[in-house]
Amino acid sequence: MLSNWRNTKMYDLTQPLSHLTPPWHTYEPLQIKFFKRLSPNGANGQILTHSNHVGTHLDGPLHFCTHGGDIASLSLDYLCNEGVVVDISDICQDYGIFSSKDIEERVEVKEGDILIIHTGYVRYSWDQPEADELRYMVKHPGPLREFADWLIAKKIKWVGIDAGSLDHPMNTKIREWQPKQAIECEKFLKQKYGKGYAELMPDEDYQVMHIPLFPKNIIHVENIGGEVRQVLNRRMVIGCFPWRFVGGESCICRVVAFDEA
Repeated sequence: MLSNWRNTKMYDLTQPLSHLTPPWHTYEPLQIKFFKRLSPNGANGQILTHSNHVGTHLDGPLHFCTHGGDIASLSLDYLCNEGVVVDISDICQDYGIFSSKDIEERVEVKEGDILIIHTGYVRYSWDQPEADELRYMVKHPGPLREFADWLIAKKIKWVGIDAGSLDHPMNTKIREWQPKQAIECEKFLKQKYGKGYAELMPDEDYQVMHIPLFPKNIIHVENIGGEVRQVLNRRMVIGCFPWRFVGGESCICRVVAFDEA
């Protein structure tokens, strides 16, 4: 076992975290200060204030379900298991829609897998040369009801995505908060799909990647980053490591892919 471990390469799929990391809309960003320093106290100490939705973080069942479990209730074999990283960046564009067919054309997804989706929007993350917070948070692609039904049928454990949310941004409150982009999206959707967002994302499907999935413990990690582009279209052991957070509705976390060479 130790010999196999020595041959295992780890890839960090986590976005860097600092006071510069943008949280999801309306959520509190990370704030940090020293409450003591080495001199004269002998040790450095810091205080952090933040929401659970800044940087790479796991949305827990409790986030969208009153009777849902907290972060501490998620077992290690749920958080860390076999899965795939799929690259769909070749078809992704601002306000675009992706489907389960797009995933299965590129990788084999097995029942009970962990699934990480690379849309390519990681390149607009705050820590990248092409950083563009508006595109990353407001214009990224997303799926529709069909995708949620597929995740349920596949009994997927959890999903990660290299963007601000697994939901299409115009199927969230962002539609109201960003009226200029909502108009822009409506024009794009009608040109590309022949329907506007009201038809593609009706009221009964509002936040379809959250509301119907979280009671079934199909949750997701937002803001996947780091070395994700080094593990595309590969089956690996994937682990998500949040705090053992009693009462936590969500949690900042670290995501790692393990490649057994």
